[in-house]
Amino acid sequence: MSLRFYIWGLVISMLLALAIWIFVIFNIDPYESGFPGQVFFFASFFLFLMGVFVNILVWLRIKFLGGEVAVENMGLSFRQGTLLAILVVVLIGLNMMGYLIWWVGLLVVAGIFLVELFFLSR
Repeated sequence: MSLRFYIWGLVISMLLALAIWIFVIFNIDPYESGFPGQVFFFASFFLFLMGVFVNILVWLRIKFLGGEVAVENMGLSFRQGTLLAILVVVLIGLNMMGYLIWWVGLLVVAGIFLVELFFLSR
């Protein structure tokens, strides 16, 4: 598949996730609807963030490494974008529950970093 096909697929999926997240923000109150509302909010926010981070990482790889290498490293961009989205959602969730303090945030960042190092070392 061509690089243009990948980029359009990423952009369209990111915009769809953004539309779903905006729908959830305006139509579902996470505190009144309880746990299901919070799950919808965080899941749609995660999908949107993942799309944003993957698009940014693919764009950076295209700009600095070229299009051919960017297609070869699409899985790497997808994994790193997913891990960054997990990091942000976990930090926001911990903040919402009142558990986020600086050393807990550092532990979460270190955990995500160790997961990425595990995948890079394989």
